Amino acid sequence: MIKIAISGKGGVGKTTLSGTLARLFARNGYDVLAIDADPSMNLASALGVKNAPKPLTEYNELIDERAGGPSGVFKINPKVDDIVEKFGVVGPDNVKLLVLGTIERGGSGCMCPASSFLKALMRHVILKLNSVVILDMEAGIEHLGRGTTKGIDYMIIVVEPGARSIDTAGRVAELGRQIGITKFGVVINKTGDEGKEIEEKLLAYDLPVIGMIPFDSNLVKADLANVSPIDGNSIAIHSINRIFEKLMSEMEERP
Repeated sequence: MIKIAISGKGGVGKTTLSGTLARLFARNGYDVLAIDADPSMNLASALGVKNAPKPLTEYNELIDERAGGPSGVFKINPKVDDIVEKFGVVGPDNVKLLVLGTIERGGSGCMCPASSFLKALMRHVILKLNSVVILDMEAGIEHLGRGTTKGIDYMIIVVEPGARSIDTAGRVAELGRQIGITKFGVVINKTGDEGKEIEEKLLAYDLPVIGMIPFDSNLVKADLANVSPIDGNSIAIHSINRIFEKLMSEMEERP
């Protein structure tokens, strides 16, 4: 089994990649859990899930019950082993979807029941579940921590042509390495002739490119029509399928 975190600057296409990879793994017989850990919460659409589950952070009573009330001491390790079954939904190809939601932070950091609850859930999902897990992350890695990263097999960073996107990839990799993630791969999205140039720039961050996805207007059309990219007519999906095959090959080579 494999646990993959997918990150990148907003708008680069990481949610499309996350949803498509989840569907491809499921179509090849794997038990797949897709987790939407991005504040924009668009993974349901990319998966083809019509009725997205309610974000976990909106279940205030549950969080207070499991992790402790907002005015008192909260539990660092709340009960979370039943959350996927109770609050996830099953979408096309039997992919399970769980939406984390966002935490309103009054200051820097957040030591609160909701944060404790999500971190405990991530530890359980990444370290205990015997399934393929696809995490659609925000550009930061706040949902991950030192207690969970040993379970992350791969962090895929999605970039698009542009210096800011490449710099973001470098920062994400730096943060990931600081907390123990060791395997990284970059997917260059919306690329044309500049792919090789971007690949060379990423070498400065010691980031290998594992695939390139050409710009495809059909992805935009699918998004406007609220259709999962894998269910539409897109040449980009062929490129994502090659990335999937590379990941499958690496899984087979693992001891």
